Amino acid sequence: MASHPQTPEKPGFSHRTLERNITLLGLCSLVAVAIGGIVEIAPLFWVDSTIEKVEGVRPYTPLELAGRNIYMREGCYVCHSQMVRPFKDEVERYGHYSLAAESMYDHPFQWGSKRTGPDLARVGGRYSDEWHREHLKDPRSVVPESIMPPYAFLAEKPLNAGDMAAHLKALRNVGVPYTDKDISTANADLTLQATADADASDLQARFPKAQARDFDGNPAMVSEMDALIAYLQMLGTLVDFKAAEAQEQPK
Repeated sequence: MASHPQTPEKPGFSHRTLERNITLLGLCSLVAVAIGGIVEIAPLFWVDSTIEKVEGVRPYTPLELAGRNIYMREGCYVCHSQMVRPFKDEVERYGHYSLAAESMYDHPFQWGSKRTGPDLARVGGRYSDEWHREHLKDPRSVVPESIMPPYAFLAEKPLNAGDMAAHLKALRNVGVPYTDKDISTANADLTLQATADADASDLQARFPKAQARDFDGNPAMVSEMDALIAYLQMLGTLVDFKAAEAQEQPK
């Protein structure tokens, strides 16, 4: 059989040359990655914010913020995420999927990647304060299959949140829009929000949908449980998703 003559390689640059020269391959890869990175990153320098603001989202009140600090201190984020993914099973179980704007004032965010317990992004208002108190004191009294440890000591420990004015001022430095009045009244607001029958009209005007009451059932003091329950009861309550979905429906 007659053999076909092999086509001689053309002189100059070819894939064979690139694949056989590790230095050249590395350099070309670096150039390709650099170009891709510039295309992806550079436009962000001309964008004021990558998060679309959503009506209703506001900064935490001083009491909610103190509760959030306790939540992080006790490692609650290890077992509970705060991000509902946009999947049918998650939305049916937890509620509307999470929006980026809901975490825009979180430093750090509490999204999480592991769920030993349920997601808490929409836990606010789902249970009563009494349920939360019993759940924190003895988890298995309300959820028999729970493996969560008890946190009964929170009800006995007076809340020592430190200087909340300084805390709010530090957060304002990183973009959280606390006003001068929010900062100057921070310590008083913390106590007022956990006081039964207190006049919280001014607080609620500055922090819409802020819930003010005796959360831990003990009016004699403001406890760490007051703060933690106040934080849990506001999660997922700020955005009116039913109203937003109604506006999106075609007329």
